[in-house]
Amino acid sequence: MSILHADLDSFYASVEQRDDPSLRDRPMAVGGGILLAASYEAKACGVRTAMSERVARSLCPDLVVVPPRMSAYTQASRAVFEVFHDITPVVEGISIDEAFLDVGGLRRLVGPPELIARTVRSRVRSEVGLPISVGVAQTKFVAKIASAVSKPDGLLVVPAGGETAFLHPLPIERLWGVGKVTSAKLHARGIATIGQLAAAQEDAVVGELGAAAGHHLWALANVRDPRPVTPGRRRRSMGAQRAIGGRPRTGDELDEILMGLVEKVCGRLRDSGRWGATFTLRLRLADFNRITRSRTLPLPSAATQTFLRVGRELLEQVSPLIADRGITLLGITIAGLTTPDRLQPMLPFDAVESGRVDQTLDEIRERFGNTALTRGVHVGRSGGWEMPRLPE
Repeated sequence: MSILHADLDSFYASVEQRDDPSLRDRPMAVGGGILLAASYEAKACGVRTAMSERVARSLCPDLVVVPPRMSAYTQASRAVFEVFHDITPVVEGISIDEAFLDVGGLRRLVGPPELIARTVRSRVRSEVGLPISVGVAQTKFVAKIASAVSKPDGLLVVPAGGETAFLHPLPIERLWGVGKVTSAKLHARGIATIGQLAAAQEDAVVGELGAAAGHHLWALANVRDPRPVTPGRRRRSMGAQRAIGGRPRTGDELDEILMGLVEKVCGRLRDSGRWGATFTLRLRLADFNRITRSRTLPLPSAATQTFLRVGRELLEQVSPLIADRGITLLGITIAGLTTPDRLQPMLPFDAVESGRVDQTLDEIRERFGNTALTRGVHVGRSGGWEMPRLPE
């Protein structure tokens, strides 16, 4: 099995630099208030995604910030994925700017994986005009780390049998799924590299991190990753978020933002013929800490009012935290997705009427556009950026 992980470099920023030659080789970022992407020239100054524009400019006085053009990023993503699918039918999209490609069956027809990886990079550059980094390995996990190590605009091949020599010197933060909390726990046990994690007793790792995370990360560190590239996989959750700056927000303002997010995500659920069961509220506080609150419904739903009611209850629970520490981002995720075939409708019975209202609103927006009909509180207000996403 030979797997490629192809990952576009600083995607939004690269599209802007491609389309505007005056931005090339300059520190620039995409966003407004909060940055969505930064060029490598800006990253060299310490500028990072999700950083406030004010902080970014203090680090990089020459920074150029341009507003996002979501339609341009969607078009570029589609063009890149057309290249992927033209090379191999076995493509698993991870996000709009990265994918796994299984090229194991192309050796006799096309050549070795490294040659195919070079073809991917050459065609994306010539046909779409964007830089892309590619990692090649026998497993998805190693291929993804290889592409990250090769950035920017690089190619790294990890040969069969060379996975341990490649992985084990790397810091544990390179592991897929190791965040700040997990990293701190491992460092507290003297585990700083992937090799040290691999050499640790599995039971000790599980005892520290819990069964699911412990077994998974220990297996990855020991190069155990049997997952195949799975084309056409439907997403297991849908979400949306909105960066809201650092100024204090009233309860009504947060409720307005929550309504917009719930309507957006529930509309996507219905459009894809899915229902969801678990609602998660995600917050980034002004001190940069993140908190989440979740609730699972007795039965799945796609009704806007159902999830809005849950979201409001969860938001009310965390309102003392927000009042004390401020908030800079509000997001939601609906998970536990399923198809609504033969599902019993939820009580109360007026949910049926709510479903008819949702269907009518969806039909109006599909025919006349998303802004044709909106809630009164949203009139004259920006709903935030509609982030590009992979097709369902």
